[in-house]
Formats: sequence, structure tokens, C-alpha cells
Amino acid sequence: MKIISLFNNKGGVGKSTLAFHLGFALKEIGYKTLLVDLDPQCNLTICGIDEERLHRIWKSEDPFIDDFETAQRDSSDFSNIIESPRSIHFLLKPTEDGISDFDGLPPLLELDSNLDLLPGRLSIHKYENKIAERWSGAYQGDNLSIRTITNIRNICQLYSKQNNYDYIIVDTSPSLGILNKTIISTVDGFFVPAQPDMFSLYGIRNIGSSLSLWQKEFKTIYGLISEEKRKRFPEKFVQFLGYTIYNARPYAGLNEYNLSQAHYDYVKQIPKTIESFINPENREHLTDEMLKAPIGESAVMHTHNTYPSMSQKYNTPIWNVPTIALSTESDSKLRSSISGNRESYLATKRKYISFAKSLIQRISAL
Repeated sequence: MKIISLFNNKGGVGKSTLAFHLGFALKEIGYKTLLVDLDPQCNLTICGIDEERLHRIWKSEDPFIDDFETAQRDSSDFSNIIESPRSIHFLLKPTEDGISDFDGLPPLLELDSNLDLLPGRLSIHKYENKIAERWSGAYQGDNLSIRTITNIRNICQLYSKQNNYDYIIVDTSPSLGILNKTIISTVDGFFVPAQPDMFSLYGIRNIGSSLSLWQKEFKTIYGLISEEKRKRFPEKFVQFLGYTIYNARPYAGLNEYNLSQAHYDYVKQIPKTIESFINPENREHLTDEMLKAPIGESAVMHTHNTYPSMSQKYNTPIWNVPTIALSTESDSKLRSSISGNRESYLATKRKYISFAKSLIQRISAL
């Protein structure tokens, strides 16, 4: 099992949409996958389930997010609470409050056969604050501090042990704050969804600079704690898997990626930016060819126009929209539009599977 994160120091690049479709593509080619939403905006969660269902999950958790120990003591049906799907913050809350974890794991949300979701929650910033409070304790080997830093990885491993996942895909916010420092530094690999613009170049620069600082901090911690506590962290510091261009406007025939010249010029600068700002020890498994090329080449490079919005409306990947919409949608104009573009919707499946296979090649080299 590998834990992989999507990360960019820039919002609005379609990261959650890509994570959602990557999960379905991995499922389509036979890999059991878990999606974990650690972006406070919860866009990945909203892709997977409707807002009313998410509201019910959050509402039942509210007392526990306020004070887990008191809510657990006062609850008359705690066993029922943990027998229903819960958010990632609910699972982290005992650690946040410094109390013992509850026994067992709540069920996950099943999006499809071999594809599950651990939903996000807007309140995850509270856990981030607790990481910041306890960070210095990690240098002294404080048990609670170590537990706080490693519990996201621990939860992923527990679910994988229970459900035999091949991949766990973690969505993150665009922040370079301490929550993402903890997430990115304790997963196995990450890749950067980017747009062909100046902001993505600077995003990669910022990620590379931050990654160097984070690695130094973790190396110091590793040198100060016991061998047994070191086992809670990944054996190897996180590896960079590459980048992909996502949601770019196509211009046919201008270059090998069918991008405008201005966008193409930015894309050609990305490999040099990676070489300059991401340390070789964090990308040592990448060949020169992998370093230079986007993951999946142009498979998911170009915009799907309004298709992602339709995907979110029906909580299903783009290629499943016609099947669901044409059997449930009452709006005749919308039905007609979807029916008329059916082949275009279906064609996206092949593109995302191509992207997933390319990413797997890089993960396999870890």
C-alpha cells in the first residue's frame, strides 16, 4: 500500500476533481483505493456525496468535535455513532484532546466497489492548531506529540490493514502551513497538479524550498527519538512523483501538447524549476524522461468545460454522468445536452485511466 498526496501551493488548479477521478480510474483498472479529504474546503468530499448527507454526518459529530471525552461519556448510543461513517477530524479528535482512541474503526463511505472515501470536515483547522502546539515536544520524544504528528498516517495504515487497499489518495489544501507539513512529510509520495502559468512555477519553487526545510526538521527529530518511535514515521522521506498540467484550454496543432504558445512556454519551464528547487534526494527514483514529462503526458491536460460541474452535481465521475443523468434528470434541456455530448463524456474514462497508469509507473519506482 502506498499513501499518495496531491499538493500545490496554489488553489483553483482542479486538485480535488483530479483526486476524485484518479480514485475512480484506479478502481476501474483493479486497484482498491481509499480517498482521504484533508483539505478544509472539503471539495473532494462534496464530489463524492451530496451535501445533505454530509450535513447529517457533521451534525452527529458536532458534540464530539467540541469535547470528545464529554460527548462520549454522555452519549447513550456511542456504539451507533462509530458504526456509521465519520469524518477524518472525528477520528483525529481523541489525539487532539489527548485522550485514548476509541476501539475499532468506523465504516467508510463506499463510493463504488473497491473505492471508499474518508470525508473531510471544515473544523480540521483545530487539529492543525494542536500540531503547532505540540511540535516542539516531538524533539523530546513526547508520546502525545509524536502521536499527533503521525496519526494521519496511522489512520491510513489501520484502514489499509482492515480493507487491503492498494492506494490511499490524500487531498490537501494549497497551504504551506504545519498541517500540510505533517501530511506531506508522512506520506510516501506526492505530485503537483498545475496550470500552465507563472503561479504554478512559483508554487513549485515554494514547495521545493519548504520541502527542504521540512526534511531537515524531520531528520533532526528522527535523530533524537527512540528507534521504536521512529517506526511510526515513513522509512523514507516523501518522494516527488512529478507534475501534471490540468484544466488547460486546448489549441490544436500548435505544439505536442496542443496548448497556446504562452502556456506551452510555461510548461517547458517546469522541469527546470523542479531541477532547481526540488532536491535530487526527493526525486531520486525519477528518470530524466519522467522528470521532464507531465504525468500521463496530455491525457488529462485539457479542460473538460462544464463536465466537472456535472460530475459534482451527480456525485459520479464524468464518464458515468450520461448513465445517471439520463435515468434520473427531469430537465429536458439538460437531458438533451448530456445526450448530445454522451461520447465526449464517455471518452474521459480512457484519459483518466491513461493518467492513472502513468502515475502507477512512478509510484512503483519508489
